[in-house]
Amino acid sequence: MRILITGGAGFLGSHLCDRFLAEGHQVIAMDNLITGSTRNIEHLAGRDDFLFIKHDVTNYIYVEGLLDAILHFASPASPIDYLELPIQTLKVGALGTHKALGLAMAKKARFLLASTSEVYGDPLQHPQQEDYWGNVNPIGPRGVYDEAKRFAEALAMAYHRAHGVETRIARIFNTYGPRMRLDDGRVVPNFVSQALWGKPLTVYGDGSQTRSFCYVSDLIEGIYRLLLSDEVEPVNLGNPAEMTILDFARMVNRLTGNKAGIVYEDFRIPNDPQVRQPDISKARRVLKWEPRVDLEEGLQRTIEWFRERV
Repeated sequence: MRILITGGAGFLGSHLCDRFLAEGHQVIAMDNLITGSTRNIEHLAGRDDFLFIKHDVTNYIYVEGLLDAILHFASPASPIDYLELPIQTLKVGALGTHKALGLAMAKKARFLLASTSEVYGDPLQHPQQEDYWGNVNPIGPRGVYDEAKRFAEALAMAYHRAHGVETRIARIFNTYGPRMRLDDGRVVPNFVSQALWGKPLTVYGDGSQTRSFCYVSDLIEGIYRLLLSDEVEPVNLGNPAEMTILDFARMVNRLTGNKAGIVYEDFRIPNDPQVRQPDISKARRVLKWEPRVDLEEGLQRTIEWFRERV
């Protein structure tokens, strides 16, 4: 296949480039680099089966030749990024998705949307299933990301119903691993970088809020299977092994040997979800997929990657 990956120089996008190239496909990575980095794909430079195009997908997208699939991963994804780039986040979710879907329709290409567990907001259902409509504050500071992704899902389904575009929607839960930015602002790089610098880990609130963490290789496998599947409607992809943020902080300190402990601060961002756990029954049934990498193993790999960069 010949595949376009928007956001292809980002954390997930670059891993997708690696995976599709390893499977023998041709890959075009497109990114405007506001949160992505060419460092993530520099090892692919010079390959005949790989092309990088610097471009903002909120503008008209031109790609010469055939395309078999488009994976739309362009978007700021961490709270720090989308709070600093609120308009860009809304634009890439709305205009960028519109442009990518238009290209998919023109090329008769399959379209996979990188959606998010944030469409569930601060959920009143636990764990979250795909048929849950969510609990989102559309005018809160997190709304720029949450509503951008909810709109993107609606637009994808509209193109599927109105124009017959083959759509796939991945609702991605917390994912971690190599190539995350140190200043990403999400909990894994925050904790790991603080621990490696010998600083106390900053826990917001009392640490009783929960998250579930999926190692990047597991997520990429799920996305690959979803693209090749016949499932049109959203599929949760994440690791259902839930734990509190406080327990996670203690694990990071233990694995890094950090003796500085933990400090507590008030929540930075309103409407922070208090629980987050995917129900992956659908992914197990439809994709025959579930995570394989244990949290401690994945964290050790991630810590070693960060250790070389701190």
